Amino acid sequence: MTNRERAYNILHFKPVDRMPAVHFGYWNELLTEWVQQGKIPAELAVNGSRDGSEEERELDKLIGWDFNWFCTVSPRNGLMPAFERKVLEVLPDGSQRVMNGSGVIECVKPGVTSIPSEDDYTLKDRKAFETLYKPKMQFTPDRVDTEYFKHFNETRDPTRPIGLHVGSILGNIRNMTSVIGMSYLMYDEDETLFADIVDTYAEMQYQCVKAVLETGAKFDFAHYWEDICFKNGPLLSPQIFEDVCAKHYKKRNDLLHSYGIDIISLDCDGVTDKLLPIWFESGVNVMFPIEIGVWGDQFEPARKKYGNGMLGVGGMDKTALRKDKSAVDAEIERMRRLASMGGFIPCPDHRLMPGTKFELVQYYAEEIKKIRL
Repeated sequence: MTNRERAYNILHFKPVDRMPAVHFGYWNELLTEWVQQGKIPAELAVNGSRDGSEEERELDKLIGWDFNWFCTVSPRNGLMPAFERKVLEVLPDGSQRVMNGSGVIECVKPGVTSIPSEDDYTLKDRKAFETLYKPKMQFTPDRVDTEYFKHFNETRDPTRPIGLHVGSILGNIRNMTSVIGMSYLMYDEDETLFADIVDTYAEMQYQCVKAVLETGAKFDFAHYWEDICFKNGPLLSPQIFEDVCAKHYKKRNDLLHSYGIDIISLDCDGVTDKLLPIWFESGVNVMFPIEIGVWGDQFEPARKKYGNGMLGVGGMDKTALRKDKSAVDAEIERMRRLASMGGFIPCPDHRLMPGTKFELVQYYAEEIKKIRL
């Protein structure tokens, strides 16, 4: 069987010859570590963290991975044009206040590679939306490379699953308003403006997806990115999320279904349990990467609650790959048990971070392929 066939069959509760070894990429700093340790050639660290790149494919061969789930193609479904990145201020400690492409001002600290802290934001009122953001949220034909998608079926790798990235209903907007700004809009300032922002952005992305599908390009799955939850739950009330966002998921997912795409995955970190019913009722059916975090396994309780309509890719505690063989073995046994439930493909629960041990990753990839369903 090809890995494309394995992924399709598992997520449709059909038999496969073995479990595929699936991953979700790497931090740049990890690849640099592996080069310094003599584990990988230096040239593979250049673009090896870029999903779907030639270097990443070579890393797959070297490690033993079958494929990266997050291998998707996308129209230009963000702000267009993005805001110009500007350094607004350099602070005494060397930190910089920087306006990013979403119009948010971040505090960027030298030598720190984690997500920058949000310092201020531009999208504060209706005037900012109407003059600065709304013009960047309109659908235009040049958002879709029609010629590329017309020839997509004949140029893609037929052995690996590939998805259409259909955008974000709320995650991108959170990036534009900042978490603080989104909270003010929803609760204290202008609920109507918040809904207008969501509606405008969602309609543009819907038209992007429609234009891609009309070219005849075929995809194995569709994929959303959201990241609107944290360790204690969602960043907004589930009721507001249902009132403002659910209709846009349903509209977009109905379109996908009409083109035969019935695997629709969504990436949201954090504790997602309170939003799951809204996503499932709107047509999303695959959760990815199902973070373990400090809260533990979310897949098994969700499967017991929602049944076989809850599919999953992920759920493997990647921190085991920084420890030892016994920790990895324990995770493999847990993955074996979850896989036996069907509709589940094990995958490290996010990008592999610095400190991950190369030999343990190779061992995990080898052992996960031994799972039989």
